[in-house]
Amino acid sequence: MHYTFKHDIVLGVGSALLYLHQEWEQCVLHRDIKPSNILLDASFNAKLGDFGLARMVDHERQAHTTALAGTMGYMDPECMLSGSASTTSDVYSFGVVLLEIACGRRPIVVVQDSEEYATMHLVQWVWEFFGRGRIIDAADTRLNGEFDGDEMERVMITALWCAHPDRTLRPSIRQAISVLRMEAPLPNLPTNMPVATFMAPMHHSQAESGATTGSSSGSAGTKHSSIAPMTPSFAEMTDP
Repeated sequence: MHYTFKHDIVLGVGSALLYLHQEWEQCVLHRDIKPSNILLDASFNAKLGDFGLARMVDHERQAHTTALAGTMGYMDPECMLSGSASTTSDVYSFGVVLLEIACGRRPIVVVQDSEEYATMHLVQWVWEFFGRGRIIDAADTRLNGEFDGDEMERVMITALWCAHPDRTLRPSIRQAISVLRMEAPLPNLPTNMPVATFMAPMHHSQAESGATTGSSSGSAGTKHSSIAPMTPSFAEMTDP
């Protein structure tokens, strides 16, 4: 897939998430943003689908405490401890998806260390390139360098910002889109990936059940031009 299409998909998913978080009458937490839930029409316009895990909260609240739900690799690590999904946890997932689109790699990356192989999360892998001042080297090699370097750098740095280990330092989805559209400057990120520190929750809500999943179905009852079930998914279009 040409990079121009990929960049349009990035902006399409971001616009859909902006609508869910800030522009509908209630704030909708998707809770399962991943490539297989990004659906494409015949013109490669991106739609965010599968609202089976979505929850609606008041705009003033923007968080929902529940049992663990989502897809491993795309879930905000803090959610695994606190059980609290929020707009910032959706933004984290969005950041991971941006990196997957830009780098052409799954969330868990296999790396070779001497004669042994190890795994690390895609966010950590890209942050190491960023720290060396060579973040463009993490771009999808299948693109053969056929992309706008400044635009690619902007996508990947914005993705790292969205997936920042400290959720209080992540942007809102509106702030992230402003950077992606070159309406705002790039964020100032540390060269070394910060170490996440989590506070244990005081209590867990047992009001509903949830589960970690790789697939879900259903609807949160919202309708928008960027949020509608269409096929195929972005993941299906980009699998080698």
